[in-house]
Amino acid sequence: MEKLNLTVQAILDKEFNVDFKGYSAAEVDSFLDQVLDDYQTYDEGLAELNSEIEALKKEIAELKAKNLELESKQKVIDLSNTTSYSSVDLLKRVARLEEEVYRK
Repeated sequence: MEKLNLTVQAILDKEFNVDFKGYSAAEVDSFLDQVLDDYQTYDEGLAELNSEIEALKKEIAELKAKNLELESKQKVIDLSNTTSYSSVDLLKRVARLEEEVYRK
């Protein structure tokens, strides 16, 4: 966002010179042009930040979905590893029992 020309204090402290029939129209117009420029800059920056926020929210949602998918795949892998280890243990036990039975 570009640097703003005016601060709140500068707006509050602004004094216009009084002409014959009131304030100088050119001076007031010039000041209001600065105020408008600042508001336009502010609005543009705000719109840019809001679009960036929306893009980041979308990215977060995508990453959360991907994370859930990976967690579910990890659970399947963990379950399959647990099953394969227990199957190996069972096969070893059966092999030992067969050895004992056939020795006698």
